[in-house]
Amino acid sequence: MNEIIRNIKTRRSVRKFSAKPVEDNILNEIITAGLYAPSAMNTQLWQITVIKNEDMLVRLQKAVAKALDRPDYHRFYNCPVFIIVTVPEDYRHGAVDTACVLQNMFLAAHSLGVGSVWINQLRDCYDNREVRELLTEAGIPENHICFGCAAIGYPDCELPSDRENKGVVKFF
Repeated sequence: MNEIIRNIKTRRSVRKFSAKPVEDNILNEIITAGLYAPSAMNTQLWQITVIKNEDMLVRLQKAVAKALDRPDYHRFYNCPVFIIVTVPEDYRHGAVDTACVLQNMFLAAHSLGVGSVWINQLRDCYDNREVRELLTEAGIPENHICFGCAAIGYPDCELPSDRENKGVVKFF
């Protein structure tokens, strides 16, 4: 089987990470893969913000939990790296471009032995005052919206070797 297709078919969402930090050279490869994602009309209007600081991760998790009124909300599966992809809020292709960036990073991470999972909660609360203050502190522009994030780290769990595919394919 083709190496790229095997990588696509074997990647799984990881929801339990070890405390082992992701090496900078590996993290840079993952981020670079995101930068090479396609975008509408090659605009590349995204900003990729990488959070490795434990204090910021905890504060952001608490703010998200409060904003969503979910006191049991976990800290992004205790990932050592949290990547936020944002785009200008008036950019109509932002959700699609964000998905392409994240998918490239997920596939790159898997190919390098690093786990990942899509995190979508910031989409629902990025404009909450407390959450917005933390995003601003992290250097995310005030006019940016978040459609998706990635929790990244080394898996600390068994991952299934196969999964059910529920999508529908029709040929005409």
